[in-house]
Amino acid sequence: MGFFDKILGSKSEGEQKTSKVKWNELTTVAQLEEVVAASKENKVVIFKHSTRCSISASVLNKFEKQIGEGYTLYFLDLIAHRDISAAIADKFKVVHQSPQAIFLENGKVTQQDSHYGILELTF
Repeated sequence: MGFFDKILGSKSEGEQKTSKVKWNELTTVAQLEEVVAASKENKVVIFKHSTRCSISASVLNKFEKQIGEGYTLYFLDLIAHRDISAAIADKFKVVHQSPQAIFLENGKVTQQDSHYGILELTF
């Protein structure tokens, strides 16, 4: 079972959910500098996901279907890395929410929302 199967739950044998989206997993606060640097080259999205929340799982699933090409995507498991979520809130001056999508360009937040509002963002 892969990382995202553990987070999202797997289907019955032979029917495992696989994501066609290429995620970069955030596991350290130091990676936030990588995120800022990446946002100077390409549009970036940080998706903050709670593995204990069915709304978060639903929004993540829909988000993966809607997001187009041209984004560098970072995934944060909030349950495992609450410290990174706090650092994101501080660094980018956003209020912590879950689930939450934060869009960055040139090191600055261009848009952000939480829950089903994520699916209403322009991407």
